[in-house]
Amino acid sequence: MSDTAPPLVTTAWLTDHLGDGDVKVLDASYHLPTVKRDADAEFRATHIPGAVRFDIDAVCEPGNPLPHMIPSTALFANKVGALGVASGDHVVVYDVYGMQSAARAWWMFRLFGHDRVSVLNGGLPKWTAEGRPTEAGAPTPSPASFEARLRPELVRVRDDLLRNIDGAEEQVVDARAAGRFTGEEPEPRAGMRSGHIPGSRSLPFTTLLSGEHREIAPPDQLHAAFDAAGLDLDKPMVASCGSGVTACVIALAAHVLGKPGIAVYDGSWSEWGGRDDTPIETGPAA
Repeated sequence: MSDTAPPLVTTAWLTDHLGDGDVKVLDASYHLPTVKRDADAEFRATHIPGAVRFDIDAVCEPGNPLPHMIPSTALFANKVGALGVASGDHVVVYDVYGMQSAARAWWMFRLFGHDRVSVLNGGLPKWTAEGRPTEAGAPTPSPASFEARLRPELVRVRDDLLRNIDGAEEQVVDARAAGRFTGEEPEPRAGMRSGHIPGSRSLPFTTLLSGEHREIAPPDQLHAAFDAAGLDLDKPMVASCGSGVTACVIALAAHVLGKPGIAVYDGSWSEWGGRDDTPIETGPAA
C-alpha cells in the first residue's frame, strides 16, 4: 500500500473503490454565512454512500474568533479518528460545489502529515449528474486511530506575511474574486476592509476550474492561469483568500502541476482585512 495518493480521483474511480475498507469518503461542504444554507442538513438529506461529514467549522481551533483556524495536532487526530479515519486510510473528500471547500480538507490532511488524500474532481454535482448512488441519514462511524504530524512549512501566519512585504521571499497569491482584490467589491463578512496584501497577485480560484461541475481544469489551463497572474511555480508561494478555504484550491492546482509545496495563510483576509494595523493596497496588482 502506498503512503501517497493522487491529488484528484474521478467519479468512476470512486465508484470502483467505494467498497474498499481503506477508502474513507468525507463530505467537506462549507457555505459562507451569507449563503444561508445548512451543510449538515444537506448532508443528512443526500450524500455519497458511506460518506461521513467533515465540518471545517468543527475541526478547528476552539474559541478562535477567526473562522475555522487550524486545530492543534492532537485535536485534529482526535476529530479525524472519531470520524472513523485511520492513519493508513485513503481519504477522499468532496463538496456540494464541485470544487471549493473540499480543497481545504485535502490541505488539512496534508498539513497534518497524511498524504493518502484525494479530492473527488467535480464533487457531488458530477456524482449526481452521472446518476451515481446516494443515500440519506446521519452515519455513526466506528472510531479509529489516526496519528497526526504537523508540517509547519505548509502554513503561514500574519507575522510571516508582514515580514514578507519587505523581503518578498515568497510570492503571495490571492484566490478571492478580482473585485474583492482590487477593493471595488465589498467583502461578504461584515467589518472587513477592502483591498489586498501589498505585493500580492490576484488569481481567482474560479480561473482554475472548468466545466459545469467546477472540476480542476486541465494542466494547460492551470499553467496559463498561473502565468497570467504573473506567478512562477518554481518559486516559493503562499496562497490567501477570504478565510483560508479557496486558497487551498490554488495549493491543490499547483500540486496537480507537480508543485506540492504551496503554503496557505490560514487567517487570510478574515484576519488581515479585519484589523487596523495591517497594510492594504487597492487596485490591480502592481
